[in-house]
Amino acid sequence: MMNATMAQQMAKKDGFIAALDQSGGSTPKALKLYGVAEDAYSNDTEMFALIHAMRARIIKSPAFTGEKVIGAILFERTMDGEIDGIPTADYLWDKRNIVPFLKVDKGLMEQQNGVQLMKPMNGLDALLKRAVSKNVFGTKMRSVINAADKAGIEAIVAQQFEVGSQILGHGLMPIIEPEVNIKIADKAEAEDLLLAAIQQHLRTVPEGQQVMLKLSLPTKTNLYKPLVDDPRVMRVVALSGGYSRDEANELLSANTGVIASFSRALTEGLSHGQPDADFDATLAATIDSIFEASRAA
Repeated sequence: MMNATMAQQMAKKDGFIAALDQSGGSTPKALKLYGVAEDAYSNDTEMFALIHAMRARIIKSPAFTGEKVIGAILFERTMDGEIDGIPTADYLWDKRNIVPFLKVDKGLMEQQNGVQLMKPMNGLDALLKRAVSKNVFGTKMRSVINAADKAGIEAIVAQQFEVGSQILGHGLMPIIEPEVNIKIADKAEAEDLLLAAIQQHLRTVPEGQQVMLKLSLPTKTNLYKPLVDDPRVMRVVALSGGYSRDEANELLSANTGVIASFSRALTEGLSHGQPDADFDATLAATIDSIFEASRAA
């Protein structure tokens, strides 16, 4: 059964979702931006220990609470880890009042029809059972749209909703994330196709159930307002997608009802070598700015 208190917070509370789910492929870049060079670790175990330490530092920072950060997306290894001896998801909810989510996709396939579908997720049911046992509320899975190709976009949305149905079957809330590459020339056309495909597939969501949507900030302001208003959608959240934090906040604040789910834009300005006071002050200012943009929207 879905945690009713968590569901109420995700559906109604002002705030945003922190994306702390960098995976194996994106971790080296995230660490580099954090001031940790690749020569600081010699294998995956050491690399993931460093990124876990970064995430734990963020989560334990005084400003990182459910007052403004209503949810956080975790990488599988982060879910399996601990903070101060407490399982990460329990620490988030019990100590910070932040709803925990889990990234479940295994990366992207090669491009076909202008899109990159998700790789097969063998063992997904077992992972979802583990997530439930660790008091995780929901999941997130990402695929990418690189062209306004109707067949490709339909394939991406169909795959997302098919896996989303499997996730709902475990009592978890799926965040469906068909990201539109912000650098493509036909971004606006791709977003129109994506909106139509999502509206079509929302009809497959069982009565009384909901999904969440994580979408690139649209070229046309308020394009996704029909999704915000759809009763089958708990929340529409936006990824920063390569925009700077200031750019992302400005675009977000113009899209009614959409809140942030930023990753790189959240950690922008944070550094491994910062004294704790400077780190906490930088993160607090970042959280304030993203919160205000989300609330303005």
